[in-house]
Amino acid sequence: MSTPAQHLTRIAAPEGVAPGTGYSHVVLGTGTFVAVSGQCAFDEKGEVVGAGDAAAQARQVFENLRRCLAAAGAGFDDVVKLTYFVTDVAHLPAVREARDAVIPADRLPASSAVQVAALFRPELLLEIEAFAVVPQAG
Repeated sequence: MSTPAQHLTRIAAPEGVAPGTGYSHVVLGTGTFVAVSGQCAFDEKGEVVGAGDAAAQARQVFENLRRCLAAAGAGFDDVVKLTYFVTDVAHLPAVREARDAVIPADRLPASSAVQVAALFRPELLLEIEAFAVVPQAG
């Protein structure tokens, strides 16, 4: 397991705010800001992975996020915020399971989850965007 990102501070429950379940209320850090566009369950050829299967789609989305973060010199330890767009909140347990496979419980980012009427293709069940802060070299 990798070591926690030292350039980030996670505050799970600020004073007077009820603790969140499965996320940090506040994440702050120093470094270079990285924004990753919403990722859907497409493979490298642009084909949908796991049509109708939220768990398979979530795993593919987190793999796509991993690849996008790596392109910016970042990893999941550097993520400060995830935003989940799901066509049904019933998909959130599958999303959390895929997230927990790549982000340890002591390094959870701030998060928002929104149920949407639809995504841009009917077979897509979820989309996730990420914000990260990468430590500056030197």
